[in-house]
Amino acid sequence: MSNIHPLRIHCVLSSNQRYISQSSARLPPQTRCLRFSGRPVPILLRRNVGLLPRAEDKARGSSISTQESSQPLEFTPSSEACDPLCPVDETSLQDSEPSYYSKTDLLKAISVFAAAATGAVAINHSWVAANQDIAMSLLFAIGYVGIIFEESLAFNKSGIGLLMAVSLWVVRSIGAPSTDVALSELSHATSEVSEILFFLLGAMTIVEIVDAHQGFKMVTDSITTRQPKSLLWAVGFLTFFLSSILDNLTTTIVMVSLLRRLTPPSEYRKLLGAVVVIAANAGGAWTPIGDVTTTMLWIHGQITTLPTMKGLFLPSSISLAVPLALMSLGSEVNGKEHNPAEDVLAAEKMAPQGQLVLFVGIGALVFVPIFKALTGLPPYMGMVLGLGVLWILTDAIHYGESERQHLKVPQALSRIDTQGILFFLGILLSVSSLEAAGILREVANYLDTHVQNVELIASAVGVVSAIIDNVPLVAATMGMYDLSYFPKDSEFWQLVAYCAGTGGSMLIIGSAAGVAFMGMERVDFFWYLKKVSGFAFAGYAAGIAAYLAVHNLNLSEVPFIPGS
Repeated sequence: MSNIHPLRIHCVLSSNQRYISQSSARLPPQTRCLRFSGRPVPILLRRNVGLLPRAEDKARGSSISTQESSQPLEFTPSSEACDPLCPVDETSLQDSEPSYYSKTDLLKAISVFAAAATGAVAINHSWVAANQDIAMSLLFAIGYVGIIFEESLAFNKSGIGLLMAVSLWVVRSIGAPSTDVALSELSHATSEVSEILFFLLGAMTIVEIVDAHQGFKMVTDSITTRQPKSLLWAVGFLTFFLSSILDNLTTTIVMVSLLRRLTPPSEYRKLLGAVVVIAANAGGAWTPIGDVTTTMLWIHGQITTLPTMKGLFLPSSISLAVPLALMSLGSEVNGKEHNPAEDVLAAEKMAPQGQLVLFVGIGALVFVPIFKALTGLPPYMGMVLGLGVLWILTDAIHYGESERQHLKVPQALSRIDTQGILFFLGILLSVSSLEAAGILREVANYLDTHVQNVELIASAVGVVSAIIDNVPLVAATMGMYDLSYFPKDSEFWQLVAYCAGTGGSMLIIGSAAGVAFMGMERVDFFWYLKKVSGFAFAGYAAGIAAYLAVHNLNLSEVPFIPGS
């Protein structure tokens, strides 16, 4: 293993985590060395990752031995490329590394210089005290640019977010009337942010446990149709309802893995994957637990459960139905029936008590709003309760089974997206510092003066979320307008929930679901822009029109049409 090139490895380990290694000295214990085109290549071998096999993998499975060997395997030139779930950069070290670093060195130097200059200015207490708004706005802008261009700069956005949060609060402590005032503001912000983080941590762990037990197979196996148009609608609405309970990323990985069992690689399968992205984002917008942004609005009191579900179910459904209807007219969807290989649909065995874990896990997620209504306690307490119940259950059913440790909660905790949690921490603390300094209120006053149409403001949030992460956008909006300005469950907050949830579908990089689909199916940005973005925008606009029609034309009085 000493002669392995330090190539970049991308492997999907679980439903919501990706492992990246660039170390040439030490590789994970699950790593094996294969030779591809004469060069040693490290790959990460892992079992029970909660993904379903593809049709082409099943078809060639009979001719490839599954027995692991301590000897390196030889890939002939005629061999197929590595599995898309574990793609390896085939460019040699001499070709890839120098060009990669030459492109990023200048950007890194500029970024570090800008950060250092800003820090030097921040040390000047008198200037910061007199120009707090300018200093904080400059820090936030530099940090946000770093987050947007994290790939070009080769800096992880979680680290940038954490540094930005601390820097902003340091400036706030200097510019505040007193340190005690800044400490009080920080304690209040930390309390609010921690509720969201505990909620997400519990939800992600529950989903990971269910996924480890192959619990979602029972759901995905319910699709039996092979007619292209029927399959398009079935995949769309199954994803829609699945995403209303699970997070968008998990739903996308589960459904795209299902598509690999149902259809061979083709333009049609790419369209099905795009439908999964649109449906996952639309499904997460109409329930408090379906998307991070709706969860944020729910926990902070801007929306409540039943009014949100009643008000946003129809617009969210339309935002999916319109793209489905338009795609159904295309030639790719009106072709012949797609038949998988004979053994593709052979069901994999679920883990012991997988169905029980599925029902308990889904029940724990659904019970959270009920727990809040019954006790009045914050939602994260209900999520912690559900996690505790599932933890004890899995410990009991796998007691004494050393070979099934990966099915227990401690192993699940090691697989969840911890860096994503830390990114939310940095972003939310950063935005709360701007709110404490009154900067967001100034922005809100400016918008009220120059853009008085609240529907336009909410719609703009969705459009911008296709380019910029929707979490800071929604957090900033919450800081700009308090409940005295727009009351709970008002039209504005529901529109923000809908637009921020569905707007990311317009670009493949606009949501976690799109990025996951992009990586799993090797879909490029411009294919999605050409083939899907127009349909997604049409659905987005149709959903807004449906919401405004229901709420402004008194259509809520018509039977079977939900209202506020």
